[in-house]
Amino acid sequence: MAGSPSVLKLWFNPVVLALLGSLVVFGALGLAGVGPWQEWPHSLRWALAVMFLLAASARLGPFRRALITMVPPGLPRPALLVDVAGALEALGAVGLLWDRTAPAAAVCLALFLVAVFPANVYAARAGAPVSRAVAIPLPIRTTQQVAFIAAAVACAF
Repeated sequence: MAGSPSVLKLWFNPVVLALLGSLVVFGALGLAGVGPWQEWPHSLRWALAVMFLLAASARLGPFRRALITMVPPGLPRPALLVDVAGALEALGAVGLLWDRTAPAAAVCLALFLVAVFPANVYAARAGAPVSRAVAIPLPIRTTQQVAFIAAAVACAF
């Protein structure tokens, strides 16, 4: 299909790239003996924080309209739900950065990911794109969501 994104672009969207790229950066800093990243959980926590801050920022920019269309019909005030979701992502991301709040923030973010998964299912089934590209197919969305949840759970311990 002309103009369709490749399967790699669907798997490695900006949120996934932010997580993987920042994990590599923080991991390399840790291997170099820099800062708190010398312990892998810190690198993962900071990488998740970057990912969630990127996701939260998407709710303020050009992707806002697409994110609002992902809200399943029947839920009240989709724009407000998108705003609240972005605020929760940002708060959770900041919470990951401190040792005292990181476990609670990680658990809350894992629960958040479970709570918003129905919007991902709806978007995949309705063909609602999150960007100018086509919608991400449900198997890819599901796999990514499971990986994000697993990363958050790993940060809780």
